[in-house]
Amino acid sequence: MSKRAVLEVIALGAEDAVAAQEGGADRLELVTDMAADGLTPSRTGFEVIRGAVDIPLRVMLRLADGFAAGDIDALVARASDLREAGAEEFVLGFLTADGDADLVAVERLITVLDGCRWTFHRAIDRAAHRETLRKQLADLPGLDTYLTAGAATGVDDGLAVLKAEAARAASGEPGYEPQILVGGGLRLDHLPELRSAGLTAFHIGGAARPQGWTSPVSPDAVRVWREALDG
Repeated sequence: MSKRAVLEVIALGAEDAVAAQEGGADRLELVTDMAADGLTPSRTGFEVIRGAVDIPLRVMLRLADGFAAGDIDALVARASDLREAGAEEFVLGFLTADGDADLVAVERLITVLDGCRWTFHRAIDRAAHRETLRKQLADLPGLDTYLTAGAATGVDDGLAVLKAEAARAASGEPGYEPQILVGGGLRLDHLPELRSAGLTAFHIGGAARPQGWTSPVSPDAVRVWREALDG
C-alpha cells in the first residue's frame, strides 16, 4: 500500500478553508490577492482560518508580485506577527536579479521562523539554475518542500524535469531531500504519470474553484482530486 498522497489547496479565507478540508485537503496554503499571484494574509485573516479548520496551514510570505524580496524589514515584521498569532508553517521564495536564491532575504526570514517548516515556492521554476538553487538552500533549517511545476510555464512543460527530480530524490541525492509538491497548471490527467514517477504531493488553486477565483473553493472539486489521488 503506497503512502497517502498529500493534497494542498490554496485558501483565501475561512469559507475556502472549510470547503477544502471538507473535500479532503491535507493542508492549506494561505494567501491573499491572487491577482498578484498570492500575497501574505493579514494576522486576523490567519487567525480566522486557524479557528475554522484543524488541518495544517502554510502561510505565504510575500508582499508584492514577482520574485524579488522587496521590503525585507516589512516582511520580517509580518512573519514575526504571524508567528505570534500561532502560524507554524510558511511558504516563501526569493530570487536575485541574476536568478539565484536570495539567501540574504531567505536567511533573515527563517531566523524569525525559528525552526518552523517551510516551502520554497515556484521561484525555483524561474531560477537561472535549479540545481544550483537547491545547493544554495540545502542546509537551511526548516526547508521541507519545493512547490514546483518543473517549468515556469507549468506542469505540461515541466513533466520531464519533475520526473528527473523525483528520481534524484529517490536515489538519495543531496539537496533533493525536501518533498516535491507539484503545482502550477496541474491537471487531473497529469496524475497517473506523476504518481508512477514516485511523486506524492500535489497543490491546486484554480482547480478547486470551477467557477473561477472570484468564487470560493468547491468541496466537490477538491473531493474529485482526493479520490483521484487515493484511487
